[in-house]
Amino acid sequence: MERPDVDEPVFPISVAAELAGMHAQTLRQYDRVGLVVPRRRPGGGRRYSLKDVAVLREVQRLSQDEGINLAGIARILYLQRRVEALELEVGKLRHRADPGSRVFTTGARGNVVIVERGQRGERGEGRALVLWRAN
Repeated sequence: MERPDVDEPVFPISVAAELAGMHAQTLRQYDRVGLVVPRRRPGGGRRYSLKDVAVLREVQRLSQDEGINLAGIARILYLQRRVEALELEVGKLRHRADPGSRVFTTGARGNVVIVERGQRGERGEGRALVLWRAN
């Protein structure tokens, strides 16, 4: 049995509102302020995913139970997405690097780049090369 794709936008606004325990107008407001932005169908209708519904529930919890305003909730959601992205990047770096010794440098945009064994990192102003050996 296949697991459902939680990112697939399948729910119209009325169903998403019911699943989240909110009014459809509240979902429209959250869309306008950028808290939960559903995908649009060609005719302009909103479609929400299971992940969107989970975020809507979290927004409601933060607002009602924690008393956080929408600006605070937007910041929390942004930081959560950023942490997830960084955790994914760390996982990729751990997977790709040789466990004996790891060499990292920074890319042109400040991102972390693995320097493969036997290769040289690009030289540039303000860049550092770090060698790390596991104990």
